[in-house]
Amino acid sequence: MARAIIKKASEADERRPFVSHGEASVLNMGALSIGRGYFEPGWQWSKHVKPIAGTETCEVVHTLSVLSGRMHVQMNDGQELDLEPGDVAFIPSGHDAWVVGNEPCRVVDFTGAEDYARASREEQEQPSLQ
Repeated sequence: MARAIIKKASEADERRPFVSHGEASVLNMGALSIGRGYFEPGWQWSKHVKPIAGTETCEVVHTLSVLSGRMHVQMNDGQELDLEPGDVAFIPSGHDAWVVGNEPCRVVDFTGAEDYARASREEQEQPSLQ
């Protein structure tokens, strides 16, 4: 039988800093990982997470709620989204995104935390040459 879990959102199990301009934090809740994203003004996935992920665009699927700030998402197929506080969005894999304006953007992600801002599985599986 599963046990109930309660954690403080401010006490992440894992923190994943971006190259700059923010970080993702992960709360492991049994079978579910919940992400919290903090994106500073000037943040863009293709500049600040792409070097970590090692993919051309973000390949993580997100189901997120925007708490503050604004973000623009551009899908590989050309669809564009503007997210603002109070929005709940489903964002499939294959996109770039960036903060709009001078306010940090904060989100809670219910489906993308497991692999977000983490080296690709291929890179993780390669043996070290040290």
